[in-house]
Amino acid sequence: MRSTTLHQSSQEFMNLEDRYGAHNYHPLPVVLTKGEGVYVWDVEGKRYYDFLSAYSALNQGHCHPRLVNALVEQASNLALTSRAFYNDQLGPYEKYVTEYFGFDKVLPMNSGAEAVETAIKLCRKWGYERKGIPNGEALIVVCGQNFHGRTTTIISFSSDPDAKGHFGPYTPGFISIPYNDLEALRKVLEENGNKVAGFLVEPIQGEAGVFVPDNAFLAGAAELCRTHQVLFMADEIQTGIGRTGSLLAVCGNCTCEGHCERQEATYIRPDVLILGKALSGGMYPVSAVLADDAIMGVIKPGQHGSTFGGNPIASHVAMEALEVLRDEKLTQNARRLGKLFRQRMQKLVDHSDLLVLVRGRGLLNAVVINDSPESSTAWDICVLLAKNGLLAKPTHGNIIRFAPPLVMTEEQLMECCDIIEQTFREYVMP
Repeated sequence: MRSTTLHQSSQEFMNLEDRYGAHNYHPLPVVLTKGEGVYVWDVEGKRYYDFLSAYSALNQGHCHPRLVNALVEQASNLALTSRAFYNDQLGPYEKYVTEYFGFDKVLPMNSGAEAVETAIKLCRKWGYERKGIPNGEALIVVCGQNFHGRTTTIISFSSDPDAKGHFGPYTPGFISIPYNDLEALRKVLEENGNKVAGFLVEPIQGEAGVFVPDNAFLAGAAELCRTHQVLFMADEIQTGIGRTGSLLAVCGNCTCEGHCERQEATYIRPDVLILGKALSGGMYPVSAVLADDAIMGVIKPGQHGSTFGGNPIASHVAMEALEVLRDEKLTQNARRLGKLFRQRMQKLVDHSDLLVLVRGRGLLNAVVINDSPESSTAWDICVLLAKNGLLAKPTHGNIIRFAPPLVMTEEQLMECCDIIEQTFREYVMP
């Protein structure tokens, strides 16, 4: 019989994870038990603002009632069939999501890493069967400091020593170039273009510290890919679904009523679009790869799949999650609040020697700490932020990422900015 968890302390729960779980994460010392909208509560009842949003999976906020109802409704009726049979949710979802993002076909999966692996397989098969690359010689160009997941193939082209170290032998077939370097991409394609099947890129590198590329980078990369018959593959797992103030960070099919945060933004339509995280509002593991018939048509029965991919719950919840995004104008809210947040943080940067800069787009932002990546400064500040009622996490040592749910109000955002400013003052002058 399972033991009760009533009245257990945060420390007791942390001890259980430490004793029985693999030590593959380093969480902040906070044990959460409840979430609603932009808030979470720990087991002692303390309330926090969530400024991580499960790495942007919770764009629609914690336990959005429409998503909870969709999950319960479908789980009570039919949860899983596998793809051995049809179900009455997948077809409507496939029609809905392809029309929503403007593609012919979708291949449904569960996790973000699965979706990236799917895109890699799709790209290679297209390269052999459509572009005519000799079998086994297809190359995919990626960017340094990327984060696309932690499977063996994906970490093979990672530049993160923690993600990659001692997990070899590594999967070949990838060429890494510096992020935001069009000339490097041009050189690789000119030298190897006849064997390059695709270019895989994050429109904004979130895990690397919210690196936003130059305005011309994505459009220029897409044009180079077209010139060399290379698939432009956009990993929008973290940046998509309204997070950056447009439906997609590449600005394709923008729902911002023609007013993107970057007025000079160019319509960039990827050949392969990779989605996950907020595709379900964090309610259920749902990811997807979208492409047109000329690309998706290379996949035949038995060549790729997933027992849970496209299951009835996932299909039903994902449709509702996208409806919530549209109905509540969360994309527009992210764009507006993101500007206000960076303005407040810039004032803090201007008057503090502890901060170097603030950067981001929409409600995906980061501040860079004036200390080395090897220091504990960013971690210590995040611990102090938690003490003051706001949860965020450092990345790459000296960077703190701020990404609250898109349902946040302006009043809540201003209160959070006050907490952040207070925390930095306390850290400098305890």
